[in-house]
Amino acid sequence: MAQAKASHRAVTGRDSPRKRVSKKSKPTQKRRAKKVGGVQRCIRRALLLSWSFGWRGLAIFVVILSVATGFYFTKLPPMAELLEVRSQGSVTLQDHNQLSFAWRGSQFGGEISSEDVSPFLKNAVIAAEDKRFFDHFGISLRGIAGAIVINLREGRGPLQGHGGSTITQQVAKLMCLGKEYHPESGVTMARFERDCRRTTLWRKIREIPFALALEIKYSKNEILTIYLNRVYLGAGATGFEAASQRYFDVSIRHVNPAQSAMLAGLLVAPSVYAPTRNMGRAVSRANLIVSLMEEQGFLSVSEAREARAYHAKLSRGSAAKAGSYFADWIMETVPDFLMTDLNEDVILKTTFDLRVQKAVDEALVHVFETKVKAGSRAEAAIVVMTKDGAVRAMTGGRNPRAEGQFNRATQALRQTGSAFKPFVFAAALEAGYRPNDSVLDEPVSFRVPGSGIWRPKNYEDKYEGSITLTEALTKSSNVIAARLSEEVGRDKVKEMAQKFGIQSQLADGPALALGASESTLIEMTGAYASILNGGIAVEPFGLIELRLKNEKKPLFQGGAVAHERAVSQKIAWQLVDMMSQVVTRGTGQRAALSGRDVAGKTGTTQGARDAWFIGFSADYVAGVWMGYDDNTPLTGVTGAGLPAEIWREAMQRIHQGMVSRPLPTSASASPANEVASRQ
Repeated sequence: MAQAKASHRAVTGRDSPRKRVSKKSKPTQKRRAKKVGGVQRCIRRALLLSWSFGWRGLAIFVVILSVATGFYFTKLPPMAELLEVRSQGSVTLQDHNQLSFAWRGSQFGGEISSEDVSPFLKNAVIAAEDKRFFDHFGISLRGIAGAIVINLREGRGPLQGHGGSTITQQVAKLMCLGKEYHPESGVTMARFERDCRRTTLWRKIREIPFALALEIKYSKNEILTIYLNRVYLGAGATGFEAASQRYFDVSIRHVNPAQSAMLAGLLVAPSVYAPTRNMGRAVSRANLIVSLMEEQGFLSVSEAREARAYHAKLSRGSAAKAGSYFADWIMETVPDFLMTDLNEDVILKTTFDLRVQKAVDEALVHVFETKVKAGSRAEAAIVVMTKDGAVRAMTGGRNPRAEGQFNRATQALRQTGSAFKPFVFAAALEAGYRPNDSVLDEPVSFRVPGSGIWRPKNYEDKYEGSITLTEALTKSSNVIAARLSEEVGRDKVKEMAQKFGIQSQLADGPALALGASESTLIEMTGAYASILNGGIAVEPFGLIELRLKNEKKPLFQGGAVAHERAVSQKIAWQLVDMMSQVVTRGTGQRAALSGRDVAGKTGTTQGARDAWFIGFSADYVAGVWMGYDDNTPLTGVTGAGLPAEIWREAMQRIHQGMVSRPLPTSASASPANEVASRQ
């Protein structure tokens, strides 16, 4: 063995590899140890420096946070001042049975404490928004971190979308971090609130000391009270009490688990989950809240099962989604000083009848779906009232649910066509004509100063020769209407129309008799109501009384307005007789109701730009207009066609279940009745 080692050294001239490594590794290990020691010393120094700067930075942060928290704390007012911050009051409209059907302005149900609300509502809000509300100090770092992760995962910015805010932080947002709204600034309340809700990094940082100040200043129940009273929940409702009244017509003191879950579900996005907008989405969101309540022990298994099986139902008025045009009209007719000078919640009792409105809306939809070409841009409007002028329903266009639209029933001035003729015939009757007097239905011409010769024509150029006054109205003879107007005198015709309630400007030429003047549907329908009212003029009205929400005595009372007699009762009943013939055997036959007496008049303007049917039963007066907003001529439509069919469909539904009553006739116009009516 020794010889082998010696031989190896002799050949290679080097020691064995093991001995060589051993000799040379000592200085290498020393160098490595020196390097490791240097690194460790650097790390220790870095840690010491980090600690030194860290605790100083933390101390500075705590000081800044404490100062900021203290600053906000000194600015916080008593809790009672934070429960309502609306810049204007609200309006709740009630129908003639005092059931709410429409709301305007910013609704507020009144201040209510978190300790007084239904425990289901309180627990639903906590389960949905902040399950650790009673445990944290106003900030949830875990919630913020989780929200940032979710936002980044969903491709948004860290502060876009989910905010991870506690209820306390949400209250801080509702309070705009202490910034007050000043109406004189020119910024609307909606714009101010929208800016306050916008999330930025700086605003998020400022939320922290403000939330801490809230936690120090107020108790948890007080913070929750502020939240329940100030949060916006859609449909103009500020606060849970207003929202509960708006959607369910019940106080939040008495809401059940299903209603509580649906209300709490609005918090994430009121415009998306409002049950008045999309009940399916609202129910899905509510079921999610019910599951959270069950998981967190707020509901038993059976209570949660029942809440899912029997979801919350809208109140009758909210579910109907009807009466927007009527409500807009009422808001326009309320005296300005009563609405502009009041910042309180107002109740308006009206003549509105939800049953009648639903009948009108259904009729309009039915006719347009079954009788009108798909894609047609033609519009229609309907007004229904009783003979004293009390408006029961109004549709100003084919979209009956939106607010603030152009109302064709009250705002559109349109030529009336032959619907104006009853006033011509009334003037003739007052001048001494009788319904059975013969008149000549043949071509006629009139010299119009400054315009030359005017020759009115009948529809399709058909003429009947010698016919009675009743037949002339029944067949809507243009030449006889023009002849009567000229013989009686245009001024007398104008005066008669004005007596019946037509206040719009009337045409001056002979075409006055054929409805060349413009009027609104509500004005014309009111004039026809005056006929049914025995010749005593009526003025359409919708407001019965106005009162403050918490007061019983009204500030203003409306109702029927007493007017003078337009014509004698005898003439009024003669007109009813004549107009009933229009429906039984004349141009208005499509408006006939089975088993019920009705009367009315068709109307089609020059070029078929407007088509009308206005008529009445013994119980209701209804007017229908159809046309295009841009005055495009109607194709194949006259007042005897679609408007009469819409009228019939509406009146059939309105009278369903009602006892049939006969129309008043000329035989009922006795001298005794005449004296009684004047009294």
